[in-house]
Amino acid sequence: MTDEATAFVPGHVTGFFSVHPADDPTEAGSRGAGLTLTDGVEVTVRPADETAVYLDDTSIEMPPVERVCSALGVSARVTATTDLPVGSGFGVSGAMALGTALTANAVFDAELSENELVTLAHGAEVQSGTGLGDVVAQARGGLPIRLEPGAPPAGTLDGIPARTRVEYLAFGELSTETVIGGDTDALSQAGTEALSRVVAEPTLPQFMYASRRFAREAGLLTERVRDTIVDVSEAGGEASMAMLGQTVFALESGLSDAGYDPAVCETHHAGASLVAGGRE
Repeated sequence: MTDEATAFVPGHVTGFFSVHPADDPTEAGSRGAGLTLTDGVEVTVRPADETAVYLDDTSIEMPPVERVCSALGVSARVTATTDLPVGSGFGVSGAMALGTALTANAVFDAELSENELVTLAHGAEVQSGTGLGDVVAQARGGLPIRLEPGAPPAGTLDGIPARTRVEYLAFGELSTETVIGGDTDALSQAGTEALSRVVAEPTLPQFMYASRRFAREAGLLTERVRDTIVDVSEAGGEASMAMLGQTVFALESGLSDAGYDPAVCETHHAGASLVAGGRE
C-alpha cells in the first residue's frame, strides 16, 4: 500500500452515439465516435476512514466514484482537478471513475489488470446513469471509434488515425441521465447511421460531417449551439456539438476564425494513465 497515487484521464468529446442497454452494466453502453483531449482530469486517491469526493476543492456527490470504491472494498479521499466544464459533454464523471479505479488499484494493492479496471469504472458509470461510452474511450485515447458497446472484452474499439488542434466553447449543461434514460430509438437510429459513415471513411472531415448530421437528426441542437456551428462553417471551419452538453467543438482554429474566444487543446495521443511520482 502507498500513501497516494495520481492519474491523468483525458477529456472525451462524443460526436455521435447509439444506446445499447443490457442487464449486465459492463456489457451495456454505446457505439459511436469522439475525440480525447489533452485537457482532462487529474485524480488523486489517498486512504481515508470513509469515502469522500472532491472536485476542484469542493465536496461533491459522484456516484460512479463511490461505486468504484465500493466495488474495490476501500474507503478513500478522492480529489479531482480539471479545467474542463462539468456537465457539458467532456466526460468528467467517466474520467473521475476511471482515474479512481487506476489510483485506488495502486494505493490499495488491488492487483487488477487495466481491462479489469476499465470494466469496473465503465460498469459504475453505466449504473449511475452518467455515461455510456466515455470510460472505454478515455482508456484508449486518440480518436476512438466504439464499434461495439460495453467494456473489455465485450466492447470493441477502433480509431481515426489523425491528430488535430481542438477548440471548444461551452454554453451550459445538458443532463446525460435525462437523455439516455428516455426514449432513445430515434437517437440510436441516427447514431447507427453516423457510425456506418465513419467506419466506411474513418477521417476527421467525415467524423465532423457525421457528428453535425447526428446532432440535427437526433433533435439535440439548441439554438445557440446551432448558430455557433453555422458561424464556424461560414468562416470556413469544421464544428459540431459535444454529446451531451451545450458545447461546440471545432477543429484547428474554427471557433477563433469565426470570432469567438474558445478554450484550446489538442487530441490526446494516449489513454488514461498513472502519473509518475504522484501529485506535486
